[in-house]
Amino acid sequence: VQLQASGGGLVQAGGSLRLSCAASGRTSSTHDVGWFRQAPGKVREFVAGIAWSGGVTSYADSVKGRFTISRDNAKNTVYLQMNSLKPEDTAVYYCAVRRSGVSYSVASNYGYWGQGTQVTVSS
Repeated sequence: VQLQASGGGLVQAGGSLRLSCAASGRTSSTHDVGWFRQAPGKVREFVAGIAWSGGVTSYADSVKGRFTISRDNAKNTVYLQMNSLKPEDTAVYYCAVRRSGVSYSVASNYGYWGQGTQVTVSS
């Protein structure tokens, strides 16, 4: 499975962006997918996760109410709608497939990491 994240860019505080994570290769719509982000000098942190069915979602406290994760299995794509962006949301955003464990928020439960897309929020 190969994942391609896209949709990042430069936006002013309060603005919105929609990230996409497209899967290719030996794809399966039965994978749970997560979004993580990593700012310079900081560890990679969980942002949001979604079950393969779309029926279960999980969010970091820092993005609850502002970000929405969704998926279109017909297109093998997972989305992250980001609203009310803040400068502290600036990071490289990665998507990955959850391969083990129970928790959506643990990075070591994931594999097939995409290459990341840069999100920069100016104040």
